[in-house]
Amino acid sequence: MNPGDIYWVEFAGGGGHEQAGRRPAIVLQDDTYAGDLPLVIVVPLTGATAATRFAGTLAIEPDENNHLRKTSVALVFQIRAVDRRAIAEQIGAITAEQLAELNTLLDKLTGRILPNNERTETTEP
Repeated sequence: MNPGDIYWVEFAGGGGHEQAGRRPAIVLQDDTYAGDLPLVIVVPLTGATAATRFAGTLAIEPDENNHLRKTSVALVFQIRAVDRRAIAEQIGAITAEQLAELNTLLDKLTGRILPNNERTETTEP
Protein backbone atom coordinates (compact mmCIF):
# COMPACT_ATOMS: atom_id res chain seq x y z
CA MET A 1 0.00 0.00 0.00
CA ASN A 2 1.15 3.48 -0.82
CA PRO A 3 -0.02 6.91 0.28
CA GLY A 4 -2.84 8.00 -2.01
CA ASP A 5 -4.11 4.50 -2.82
CA ILE A 6 -7.87 4.05 -2.45
CA TYR A 7 -9.15 0.77 -0.99
CA TRP A 8 -12.48 -0.61 0.14
CA VAL A 9 -12.42 -0.62 3.95
CA GLU A 10 -14.85 -2.08 6.47
CA PHE A 11 -15.14 0.52 9.23
CA ALA A 12 -16.29 -1.01 12.50
CA GLY A 13 -19.08 0.34 14.65
CA GLY A 14 -19.10 4.05 14.59
CA GLY A 15 -21.09 6.15 16.90
CA GLY A 16 -22.44 9.62 16.43
CA HIS A 17 -20.92 11.10 13.28
CA GLU A 18 -18.16 8.52 12.70
CA GLN A 19 -18.15 6.75 9.35
CA ALA A 20 -19.07 3.07 9.55
CA GLY A 21 -19.55 0.15 7.21
CA ARG A 22 -17.88 -0.66 3.90
CA ARG A 23 -16.66 2.44 2.08
CA PRO A 24 -13.69 3.69 0.12
CA ALA A 25 -10.77 5.15 2.04
CA ILE A 26 -7.49 6.79 1.10
CA VAL A 27 -4.33 5.27 2.55
CA LEU A 28 -1.91 7.77 4.14
CA GLN A 29 0.58 5.25 5.47
CA ASP A 30 3.60 4.12 3.47
CA ASP A 31 4.20 0.36 3.64
CA THR A 32 7.86 0.75 2.70
CA TYR A 33 8.27 2.30 6.15
CA ALA A 34 5.40 0.81 8.17
CA GLY A 35 4.47 -2.39 6.34
CA ASP A 36 4.99 -4.51 9.44
CA LEU A 37 2.42 -2.59 11.48
CA PRO A 38 -0.93 -4.36 12.06
CA LEU A 39 -2.84 -1.11 11.48
CA VAL A 40 -3.03 1.25 8.51
CA ILE A 41 -3.75 4.99 8.67
CA VAL A 42 -6.60 5.92 6.33
CA VAL A 43 -8.98 8.77 5.51
CA PRO A 44 -12.58 7.64 4.93
CA LEU A 45 -14.55 8.89 1.92
CA THR A 46 -18.24 9.75 1.76
CA GLY A 47 -20.59 10.41 -1.11
CA ALA A 48 -22.38 13.07 0.94
CA THR A 49 -20.98 16.15 -0.79
CA ALA A 50 -22.60 18.41 1.81
CA ALA A 51 -19.75 17.28 4.11
CA THR A 52 -17.50 19.81 2.35
CA ARG A 53 -18.99 22.40 4.71
CA PHE A 54 -16.71 21.01 7.42
CA ALA A 55 -13.06 21.95 7.87
CA GLY A 56 -10.66 19.18 6.93
CA THR A 57 -12.47 17.90 3.84
CA LEU A 58 -11.52 17.58 0.18
CA ALA A 59 -13.89 16.90 -2.72
CA ILE A 60 -12.57 14.35 -5.20
CA GLU A 61 -14.12 14.00 -8.66
CA PRO A 62 -14.22 10.52 -10.23
CA ASP A 63 -11.64 9.87 -12.94
CA GLU A 64 -9.85 7.02 -14.71
CA ASN A 65 -7.19 6.80 -11.96
CA ASN A 66 -9.29 6.80 -8.80
CA HIS A 67 -12.17 4.73 -10.27
CA LEU A 68 -14.67 6.35 -7.90
CA ARG A 69 -18.27 6.09 -9.07
CA LYS A 70 -19.29 9.56 -7.94
CA THR A 71 -17.95 12.75 -6.43
CA SER A 72 -16.60 11.81 -3.01
CA VAL A 73 -15.42 13.79 -0.01
CA ALA A 74 -12.25 12.84 1.86
CA LEU A 75 -12.99 13.29 5.56
CA VAL A 76 -9.50 14.13 6.78
CA PHE A 77 -10.93 15.16 10.17
CA GLN A 78 -11.97 11.49 10.56
CA ILE A 79 -8.48 10.05 9.99
CA ARG A 80 -8.05 6.72 11.73
CA ALA A 81 -6.01 3.59 12.02
CA VAL A 82 -7.76 0.40 10.90
CA ASP A 83 -6.78 -3.23 11.15
CA ARG A 84 -5.22 -4.52 7.94
CA ARG A 85 -7.84 -7.28 7.90
CA ALA A 86 -10.53 -4.59 7.38
CA ILE A 87 -8.95 -3.52 4.09
CA ALA A 88 -10.21 -5.24 0.94
CA GLU A 89 -9.41 -4.68 -2.73
CA GLN A 90 -7.83 -1.57 -4.18
CA ILE A 91 -10.10 0.74 -6.14
CA GLY A 92 -7.58 3.21 -7.55
CA ALA A 93 -5.48 6.16 -6.39
CA ILE A 94 -5.67 9.93 -6.06
CA THR A 95 -3.20 12.26 -7.74
CA ALA A 96 0.01 13.51 -6.14
CA GLU A 97 -1.58 16.97 -5.97
CA GLN A 98 -4.64 15.66 -4.13
CA LEU A 99 -2.39 13.76 -1.70
CA ALA A 100 -0.47 16.98 -1.04
CA GLU A 101 -3.79 18.75 -0.35
CA LEU A 102 -4.79 15.99 2.10
CA ASN A 103 -1.45 16.34 3.90
CA THR A 104 -1.90 20.12 4.08
CA LEU A 105 -5.38 19.66 5.54
CA LEU A 106 -3.94 17.25 8.11
CA ASP A 107 -1.27 19.80 9.00
CA LYS A 108 -3.95 22.45 9.48
CA LEU A 109 -6.08 20.13 11.62
CA THR A 110 -3.13 19.32 13.87
CA GLY A 111 -1.92 22.91 14.12
CA ARG A 112 1.27 22.36 12.11
CA ILE A 113 0.04 25.03 9.72
CA LEU A 114 -1.52 28.20 11.09
CA PRO A 115 -4.65 29.73 9.50
CA ASN A 116 -2.48 32.03 7.34
CA ASN A 117 -0.71 28.91 5.93
CA GLU A 118 2.54 29.49 7.82
CA ARG A 119 4.14 26.40 9.27
CA THR A 120 4.63 26.36 13.02
CA GLU A 121 8.13 26.05 14.37
CA THR A 122 8.93 22.75 16.02
CA THR A 123 11.44 22.78 18.82
CA GLU A 124 13.16 20.01 20.66
CA PRO A 125 12.15 19.65 24.34
